[in-house]
Amino acid sequence: MDRTLKSLSLILSYPTKALQEAMPEIAATLAADTRMTTVVRRDLRSLVTTIAGNDIYELEEAYVGLFDRSRTLSLNLFEHVHGESRDRGGAMVSLIETYRDAGFDPATSELPDHLPVLLEYLSMRPFIEVVDILTDTAHILEALHMRLGKRKSAYAPVFKALLQISNAEVDAEAVAELIALPDDDPEDLEALDQVWEESEVIFGPDPNGGCPQVRDMLAQMDTPINSNPNAASKEEKHA
Repeated sequence: MDRTLKSLSLILSYPTKALQEAMPEIAATLAADTRMTTVVRRDLRSLVTTIAGNDIYELEEAYVGLFDRSRTLSLNLFEHVHGESRDRGGAMVSLIETYRDAGFDPATSELPDHLPVLLEYLSMRPFIEVVDILTDTAHILEALHMRLGKRKSAYAPVFKALLQISNAEVDAEAVAELIALPDDDPEDLEALDQVWEESEVIFGPDPNGGCPQVRDMLAQMDTPINSNPNAASKEEKHA
């Protein structure tokens, strides 16, 4: 298992008391990974300290304000790809099938494209597959890093860490298109409700082959994988 990817998956998950208790082990794992620069490891240590030491209710409120109330900061990767609803549904199905083919069965209420879920899956995959998938999502990771950095969020270095681990070359034009979208105001609840009002996402076969903007991302993941079915991972979701 890639313990760093697992640690980053946990850090990006909804904060809980159990997560706070795991911070010393996570801190040691991240500090030892030389795939990341000294600066990023230092910044991650600051985030770890914040999660470990802050009041759990303050952590929960901050997390919801960032990742649940703002579509431009959503951890559901397909939210950042502007395809039709049916295309997104087809992409979700492809991702679920990829997880199942690998013997990965995440026990969570989150969608399959939720970044912590994807990172848990990748933590058990060969590194070449990790690189391929993180490279495919690099423009989204960079856009999230920039938006969080603008808000001076302690979560920003997590996305820089993922880019450094994969050594991905970021498509500047694709990043610019994402950054050009207006930021949501987490305090304007009425506007946020309107933003999140979408047509139903249909989880079923797509005759068009899925959203073209995520097809490349899924190409590697859709390849049948021979793996040990006992390698399934379970993750508890604490709301």
